[in-house]
Amino acid sequence: MTARCQACGGPIESGGGPGRVASYCSQACRQRAYRERRRPAGPPAGELVSDIGERLGRLRLEPGLVFHADVEALWARFAQLRRLARQARQEQQDHARPTVAEVTEEEPECVTSSGVTHFREDAFTALVEGHRRELRVHCYRLLGSYDEAEDLTQEAFLRAWRARETLEGVDNARAWLYRIATHLCLDFLRKHNRRPAPYDPVPGLDSGSGPPPPRLPWLQPFPDDQLPETPAAPRHEPDERAVAGETLELVFLTAIQHLPPRQRAAVVLRDVAGWSAQETADLLDCSLASANSAVQRGRAALRQALPGRREDWSTDPPSAEDLALLRRYLDAAARADIDAMIELVREDAVLTMPPNPFWFTTRDALFGFVRPNLDPASPLFAGHWRHLPVHANGQLAVAGYLQRPGTSVFRAQLIDVLRVEEGRIAEITTFEPHLFAAFGLPMTL
Repeated sequence: MTARCQACGGPIESGGGPGRVASYCSQACRQRAYRERRRPAGPPAGELVSDIGERLGRLRLEPGLVFHADVEALWARFAQLRRLARQARQEQQDHARPTVAEVTEEEPECVTSSGVTHFREDAFTALVEGHRRELRVHCYRLLGSYDEAEDLTQEAFLRAWRARETLEGVDNARAWLYRIATHLCLDFLRKHNRRPAPYDPVPGLDSGSGPPPPRLPWLQPFPDDQLPETPAAPRHEPDERAVAGETLELVFLTAIQHLPPRQRAAVVLRDVAGWSAQETADLLDCSLASANSAVQRGRAALRQALPGRREDWSTDPPSAEDLALLRRYLDAAARADIDAMIELVREDAVLTMPPNPFWFTTRDALFGFVRPNLDPASPLFAGHWRHLPVHANGQLAVAGYLQRPGTSVFRAQLIDVLRVEEGRIAEITTFEPHLFAAFGLPMTL
């Protein structure tokens, strides 16, 4: 009986070797099926185009702050549409590629002869899927961007597939994948040369009396349900570590973005991913002395960048008190009860809105900006809100949907990631809505 490709349904030519029959007729079909399995359940292109059209029709040139915020929201939708267009172009290019007979040759998942291991495509796919989540989190820590971490993780696996013959003789396939992903991230960071800088004052906006926080326009949240199921544990003594092993808190991501790329990679590999000193040096293609020096300098810089002593902030799951605080916050937001919301926020609370330029460093300044948008009697009234609790970066978070005046649909508007100190909200980081699909959220309610 002739085997059929699981992607296109075409016949698969048998190579006559032992082992299981291949699943796909070509590398192109394998990659299409792979991308289809990993495709996020986001809105289709047609829905995005319709939403962009509606947003364009609702644009108001005045006041300037509202106009700027609406345009920034449009930019995120255009970016999402551009990603779909790139994906469609890539799929068309893959479809036009010729069949590669070597990819579908029948052979066992791994054949060992003279100490050399040969991987067939099904075994390679299993290897990739087994390390996908771990490598995506690794790239995210280095980059601070979910979108870029996803793109570079995919690129790492494509490079690994093209270089699969180098797996022959490799003792540690996980380290091999880490090395590819790490160097891709380092190349990206060298090319873009991104470093945090303090926020600039916004003309006509009271941002509060506190010092401007660091601005990271590329910063994005990470869904907790995409974390590895069995994270690696660091192998070091507590007094040798600058950070906890699995932290994804935004305060840590912001701090580590201050480090030069090589120091950043050395600290993440050594103190977060759990590689030994020699393994870290091997992954970075440098000497042991050079790797140790980068780790030590990175740790010292992190201690300066992190807020207060290490033990003053925790990566433990939210406590019962934190969850009760979140419920009160959601209830107050649903009722647009500004006074109740104020009681839940510290006086020195900080709010940032990457990639937007708005920032606030006191509770009074923050709610001075928010109050008119929640007051139905105000000309700046934005509409009615609904919020859903989500899990992001190991912190409390909410997804906000906005029903603008004159409309009947609640549309995805923002994701707020909250940091709690001493029973009150100390920091709010507001993100744009284009990652709702990654969090498994609908774009409308």
